[in-house]
Amino acid sequence: MPSLLLSRRDVEFLLYEWLPTQKLLGSDAYGDLDRETVDDLLDLAERLATDKFANHNHRNDVEEPTFDGNTVTVNEAVAPALAAYYEAGFGGLSMSAEVGGIEMPSVISQVIGMWFSAANVATSGYSFLTRANANLLMAYGTPEQIERWVPPMIEGRYLGTMCLSEPQAGSSLSDITTRAELQPDGTYRIRGNKMWISGGDHDLSDNIVHLVLARVPGAPAGVKGISLFIVPKKRDDGSSNDVSLAGLNHKMGQRGLTNCLLNFGENDGSVGYLVGEENNGLAYMFHMMNEARIGVGSAAVAQGYAGYLHALDYAKTRPQGRPVGAKDPNAPMVPIIEHADVRRMLLASKAYVEGGLALELYCGLLVDELESGDDPESTNLLLEILTPIAKSWPSQWCLAANDHAIQVYGGYGYTREYPVEQMWRDNRLNAIHEGTHGIQALDLLGRKVTMNSGAALSVLAQRMQATIERAKGAGGSPAMHAEALTSRLKRMLEVTAALWADRNVESALADATTYLEAVGHVVVAWLWLDVELAATGDEDFYAGKRLAAEYFFTRELPKVDSMFDVLAAQDNLYVNLDEAVF
Repeated sequence: MPSLLLSRRDVEFLLYEWLPTQKLLGSDAYGDLDRETVDDLLDLAERLATDKFANHNHRNDVEEPTFDGNTVTVNEAVAPALAAYYEAGFGGLSMSAEVGGIEMPSVISQVIGMWFSAANVATSGYSFLTRANANLLMAYGTPEQIERWVPPMIEGRYLGTMCLSEPQAGSSLSDITTRAELQPDGTYRIRGNKMWISGGDHDLSDNIVHLVLARVPGAPAGVKGISLFIVPKKRDDGSSNDVSLAGLNHKMGQRGLTNCLLNFGENDGSVGYLVGEENNGLAYMFHMMNEARIGVGSAAVAQGYAGYLHALDYAKTRPQGRPVGAKDPNAPMVPIIEHADVRRMLLASKAYVEGGLALELYCGLLVDELESGDDPESTNLLLEILTPIAKSWPSQWCLAANDHAIQVYGGYGYTREYPVEQMWRDNRLNAIHEGTHGIQALDLLGRKVTMNSGAALSVLAQRMQATIERAKGAGGSPAMHAEALTSRLKRMLEVTAALWADRNVESALADATTYLEAVGHVVVAWLWLDVELAATGDEDFYAGKRLAAEYFFTRELPKVDSMFDVLAAQDNLYVNLDEAVF
């Protein structure tokens, strides 16, 4: 039976027929690494995800972590799953061999992570956060900090978190109040409270490495006065580091991943170690946050993809009703996939999840090209502008695929006896954590399209235009789709310029979320066009790709026209209203 987590055929097509992964593997950066080795790793990831992670996904949902006042306990299947993951070496996939990693390209590491997210997004969340934590320390930690904290995280002996939000501040990091006071020995004492900390406490590892944002005395107000600290749960002698759990948050989804309110320094203060320089902490944390945002988008794709595959399997095997034109009520029922509306939902879901997978793997390749590509400056600009889209677009549209999956199952989809309702609940969180749609929209329209006088937007437009020119030369459907994309790209650039013409920030950003959604659809249309150009074979698989591209260009891309109309009008509907109307 084919996997109902991800499509291995789709993964291989995107890696080896669409993206230049073979060229990457043959580069000096990866030595003797070849496709056979990568495929063996994909085999192992799929097997472990199926056997060790998917087997307790439902149990994670119904047996939430518990806290008895002293110890947090997660269900007993989580620890052996993580042990198998780390024993296989997946904890250091894309990290240097000097710290125990196996130096895989990021695009490979990313797709491997998606197998585990598709199987069990809650359990895989512990390893996902730990990997991002370790990558931040590799980028900004001292050699001593790297040696002390990174290898244990790669091995899974320590797990990691990111501690940003606070109860009174939420996502407004300029308002955090956690304090850090320098000590004579060069350490700091951390005191404050952090909220919504995924993986913040558990019984799964010897230690938990918290990366904590805090302010030192005399720091500037706002985000310019934030510093970053390593704050372990336990000190070197195994004693408590004055980090205590104030309570567990009970979520609608991803219930197996603890979500915590943590108190730092209620007694003598939590020992913290400064990362980099004081007051530069937010810049360092963005390294982890940006990785996490692409990771969240990848998890959203994985959940949506699994939901789509389950719905497709169900639709092929569930008999119900007869064709619209059938006259004989005694005729046998047909599988529901033969009904047009079910096909509509499946084709929409296919376009969303396969388009989302292409988006995430393209971003993964850009991370690799930062290290080994010919034009790292342009690559960095492109990755910057795509990051908020890579986080938010799948969190919206791959969630829509989960919604379709429930609808395909009908009444059964609404019950906990079938997996698709949990997939929807698990995926719903991805639109919120690591920055809501609204925050990503402000980042895209308020920062990314304007930085360096629009340099990132120019790079994106150039890449799109190059694909358009190739598609025009190919003729047929790609040429028609290229024309459709050309007009939307032109409109996107015109509207962006108009929004900032008078440099009124409040007016420009009032409909930023509409802008994010519209630009996201234009970007995914571009990627579908590029994928369509690679899908030239005669097999059903390629025909399916071309059909999904046709769906996206005829059903989805036209939606952006009305969005751009709203943006161009700049009617300030939300700016000018009186809150009393609510």
